[in-house]
Amino acid sequence: MFLEFEKQIAELEGKIEELRHLSDDGDINIAAEVTRLQKKANQQLKATYKKLSPWQKVQVARHPNRPHFKHVSNSLFSDFIPLSGDRYFGEDKAVVAGIGKFKGQSVVIIGTEKGESTEERLESNFGMAKPEGYRKAQRLMDIANRFNLPVLTFIDTAGAYPGIGAEERGQAEAIARTIEKSLTISVPLIAVILGEGGSGGAVALATANQVLMLEHAIYSVISPEGCASILWRSSNHAVEAANALRLTAQDLHALRIIDNIIEEPLGAAHRDHSVTIDNIEKAIETSLANLCRQSRDQLVDSRRKKFLDVYAGKLI
Repeated sequence: MFLEFEKQIAELEGKIEELRHLSDDGDINIAAEVTRLQKKANQQLKATYKKLSPWQKVQVARHPNRPHFKHVSNSLFSDFIPLSGDRYFGEDKAVVAGIGKFKGQSVVIIGTEKGESTEERLESNFGMAKPEGYRKAQRLMDIANRFNLPVLTFIDTAGAYPGIGAEERGQAEAIARTIEKSLTISVPLIAVILGEGGSGGAVALATANQVLMLEHAIYSVISPEGCASILWRSSNHAVEAANALRLTAQDLHALRIIDNIIEEPLGAAHRDHSVTIDNIEKAIETSLANLCRQSRDQLVDSRRKKFLDVYAGKLI
């Protein structure tokens, strides 16, 4: 699947695919031509992705073939034991959580999952968590704190589910309590934004000691379409809203809202899952090693100060 701004790349890769199904006819060296076109396609990819606009970043972050939480989890963690339910209402499959091992170290893992197939997407509510999902996250954070286990969260959500049932069950309170819990647990907390980091639904799981973000992911208080609907009364102004929201990893790193940017392979994460996940693994390993050197009191104090400084405008 090619995005709308990848027309030239699509044409080149289409020609390459056609040539690979041909054999040399004497007039043209197929292998040489494929190599030439592949080099040209790579140059075009590099040039295109080097100057993506904020709206184009939004499109890349939402690409359906982008690595999901389950891809990362299956690759990075061993002995993963999922833990379900919030002990109040029920299970929310938009939030997958459990205990596993990262390079031999026991950790608590929490991630939002959008799903791949239509059935999975419906089951996980397209990654939009309900109150029971956030309360499950709180429960897992309590377990992590009790047994001194680092917490790793992975965010890919358009935002928390805004339905009537979710509001009746205390959506806003559940998000606020999750942020509060994130600020009070005394273990290392690392958040990785994989694709979309939308609204308070993302902040609830990204109030961490270290916030890492994939190069072409987005993170904002509201979606561009939602922002446009409020400010211009029309989602047709989503491109303008994306420009104003400062939602790219590069903008957020400059503003010190996030701590590090994780490099994506040429042409973005959806083109090479293995390289992307390797880069995520290295970034988490480095952050975790640094945080594990801090005392429990230092972890809480530095995390609280970090976010209080942001909200007070000291970093911006």
